Amino acid sequence: MTTTETTGERSGDGAAAPRAAARARIPAIIRRRLAPFDARLDPVSWLATGVVVLIAAVLRFVDLSHPKGKIFDETYYAKDAWGLLNHGVEWNYKDNTAAYVVHPPLGKWLIALGEWAFGYQDADGNISAAGHIATVSPEFGWRFSAAVVGTLSVLILIRIARRMFQSTVLGCAAGLLLALDGFHLVLSRAALLDIFLLFFVLAAFAALVIDRDATRRRWLRVAEAGLDPNDRRATRRVTRGVPWWRLFAAVLLGCALAVKWSALWFVPAFVLLIVVWEAGARRSVGMRWPWLWALLDQIGWLLLFGALIVVTYVASWSGWLLGDDGFYRHWREQNGLSEPPVIGALLNLSHYHLEALKFHQGLDTKHAYQSWPWQWLLLARPVAFHWSNEGACGASSCASEVLLLGTPVLWWSFLPALAALLWLGIARRDWRAYTILLCVAVGLLPWFFFALQGRTMFAFYAAPAEPFLILGVVYVLGAIISPVRAPAPADHSGAPAPNRRMVGAIVAGAYVLLVAICFAYFHPIYVGDVIPYDDWSARMWLGNRWI
Repeated sequence: MTTTETTGERSGDGAAAPRAAARARIPAIIRRRLAPFDARLDPVSWLATGVVVLIAAVLRFVDLSHPKGKIFDETYYAKDAWGLLNHGVEWNYKDNTAAYVVHPPLGKWLIALGEWAFGYQDADGNISAAGHIATVSPEFGWRFSAAVVGTLSVLILIRIARRMFQSTVLGCAAGLLLALDGFHLVLSRAALLDIFLLFFVLAAFAALVIDRDATRRRWLRVAEAGLDPNDRRATRRVTRGVPWWRLFAAVLLGCALAVKWSALWFVPAFVLLIVVWEAGARRSVGMRWPWLWALLDQIGWLLLFGALIVVTYVASWSGWLLGDDGFYRHWREQNGLSEPPVIGALLNLSHYHLEALKFHQGLDTKHAYQSWPWQWLLLARPVAFHWSNEGACGASSCASEVLLLGTPVLWWSFLPALAALLWLGIARRDWRAYTILLCVAVGLLPWFFFALQGRTMFAFYAAPAEPFLILGVVYVLGAIISPVRAPAPADHSGAPAPNRRMVGAIVAGAYVLLVAICFAYFHPIYVGDVIPYDDWSARMWLGNRWI
């Protein structure tokens, strides 16, 4: 049965007329609040999206095998991925026993896909395998999945920014800024976990925004049908349905947790957004007690939302649960405790998690590249993934480095953009502003608490917040280029004043161009190009802080 059938239009023109009258009576502001962005197939927007994604893919895949060997924490994750592929659990090949690790397995399973497809070989050449798809360098194998996911995150950001800002130009601007960020580029070209964490958090957010649009579309139908929003029976016929995108977001959040536990902070934040958006839709159509009814209507779906997160997370441990080789897999039995089927395995897994939590809580070992959260947006202490002074560069002294450094022009604009976003959000009461601010806060602020405990941390912990920081910048760019509501006044000479939209577009375009130029300048130290030492030194703008 279609929506129009449930609202009575099948009865003939006599029923359609009141519906048309009800639709005409809907205030424009209410229609704007409820009408979602028309995201139907648009060839032009997809062509523009394709161009930006192609740029991102070229930057991430070209010469992906360089530098040779394992860089930074690839020495752990590439090896762990190979263990998962061959044993179902992380493996210590030196002792030929299960390895003890403190991060969930999903990110390493994704790295393992590239190793399965293109081959793997350890630093000593002791373990090797021909790729099932093609025989490529082992570095390409363990970095492949990160490059794929990094490219896909650009695609998702374009489409969700386009939906949020109702502009293909702004959507592509968001994707281009992410594609041209050195921080994201380096993570996309290394077998670390953080790019996967970023991807799943962003994808879950995108699914929730689509769910928000679907919810508001249903409540717009209620208003167009002329139904009393407080008539629960009548409105339920129109608004009922399975929130598939919301449930998909729960699975994606479970995947994010299965990469790193730090995704946990996004769970309550995203649940809060669901409730706020549901209440906002009900308030827009004039429902009494919208918050109460939003909670009552959605409590079942929210419980299912949480259950899907847990199930997805536990499923990521299948290799550990279904085998017998995992570290602590039979901890209870080895310590004289009962270990009943299924329950015993889950209890052992709980013990594993408690031990891993103790490790994280006690992680305070000093590291040359550790940094504090208040330094991250200032780029005060980037992380060197690779360094070498070997190779030919046409000079007496050469340097090759892979430095996890955000594109400075972009990252140094984050703080001013957040300040502007806060002001604009208050002035406009715009859901997009508070949503972006909440997600940035969730991605960064918890680390300030851990910093007070002296925990060792690194700049790449900020990865999940980066797409939302870029959305904040793009929001401000959109405010700059938005047209004035009244004609621009003429100056005292009688000449027309510059068009606000044109000037704003020039300013925004100049900013994106400046980011691109800055990215091109720093590109050699993002990908490990061999360059003269003096050229490398010239790029160390903050001196020893970047060395």
